[in-house]
Amino acid sequence: MSNYNRQLLKLEECLMVSRSEQKIQTRQRILEAAGRVFRKGGFDGVGVDGLAKEAGVTSGAFYAHFDSKAEAFRESVALGMAELRGGVQYYQARHGRAWWTEFVRFYLGAKRTCDLTESCTLQTMPTELARSDESSRASFETALRDVAQAIVDGPTSPGAPRDIGAACAALSSLVGAVTLARAVGSEAFADQIALGAERALLRGGGRKRSIKVA
Repeated sequence: MSNYNRQLLKLEECLMVSRSEQKIQTRQRILEAAGRVFRKGGFDGVGVDGLAKEAGVTSGAFYAHFDSKAEAFRESVALGMAELRGGVQYYQARHGRAWWTEFVRFYLGAKRTCDLTESCTLQTMPTELARSDESSRASFETALRDVAQAIVDGPTSPGAPRDIGAACAALSSLVGAVTLARAVGSEAFADQIALGAERALLRGGGRKRSIKVA
């Protein structure tokens, strides 16, 4: 093979890799956009055209990556749960024995006050999933078990759950507290809800005002 042909082949290979990477990036962008939109308005709050617009692609490009809105919903939930698991593992690696305290305070603070588009998947998606198809619920169950297992597998930390059931109960407490706090009109009452949840989850520990608000 001549040098010219070798160079041409190498160029074609580079172009193929570039297209492949671009396709992956576009799919990821659609998933992230879908997560934002679904968290804000729910499954029925947007159509494919709206999802495509949020992602900055055409509806045709959307269908090049997903067969339906339901598939995008299912995969966006999986992505959100993977991000939650990653967040748990980040706090475990960063804070060691203090990880549970720091994670709880972060969740009841920053994840309570952020915009819904940036909220945790667990805060907004379960109600939608309860009305969804069996495949979506099964996918969510697997992801939830993975998050709970990550909590259990973390370093020993005061108040941290040590079995799957306790981990799911703790997650329910976090989500419930955030949901109630978001729903009330009084910021002082919202803080009181969050602080009460913190004390319960940390078994009475914590200073009088320790919730970190972004």
